[in-house]
Amino acid sequence: METPGPTQGPTLTTTEPSNAVKLLHLLLLSTCWGMQLWVTLVAGRLRSPHAPGRGCVPGTHSLSPPSAGLVMRSRLPRHTSGLVQRELSPYYFHIGSTCAFLNLTLFAMHHPSELLSEEETTQIIIFFVCVAVSALNTQWLGQASCDIAAEMHRIERARGLGQEVGQLGGEARRELRASDPGYGQLARQLGLYRAASALCDLCCIACNGASLYRLATHLSAL
Repeated sequence: METPGPTQGPTLTTTEPSNAVKLLHLLLLSTCWGMQLWVTLVAGRLRSPHAPGRGCVPGTHSLSPPSAGLVMRSRLPRHTSGLVQRELSPYYFHIGSTCAFLNLTLFAMHHPSELLSEEETTQIIIFFVCVAVSALNTQWLGQASCDIAAEMHRIERARGLGQEVGQLGGEARRELRASDPGYGQLARQLGLYRAASALCDLCCIACNGASLYRLATHLSAL
């Protein structure tokens, strides 16, 4: 009488993604990386101080192109420029978070955890870190910075500040920080939150740059 042999479970294999999935993955990575470079390192130098509102971008200065940032700063009152940025900045946070999550999902779908090589394990960790940092920036640092900035604007309006154009009013704000301890404390807190947010942005830039480099090393031809 023959005894049945040991049953074998289903064999796990990595699935080859379609060209459409590869294209989507590349678009998500390149779009997110380019946007983060632009906002953090280029347009981030042009934001007027303390842009208010629920969606303002801590750690950066503007989501608009440098020319647009210069125009707003030279032609619009400082608080008005901040209101414009309030409408633009939520797109930056949520697009970055969505791209990071989709990149992790697409990669995990085509790489079973049981078959991950050392390189693939490193890659999935990089994607996970990018998702976590993006979520931190979107859900906590951004909102906290904007709450502080809104309170600072309320104090400034009570002192007749905020309608100055360009670099005007800087000395008045420095005097306000020196004379109002509460305002000075808010300014220090805002600086800390924006610095933390900038570090998160730089972390995402490094993660997405490393992911793009890995993709480039796997190209067989241009």
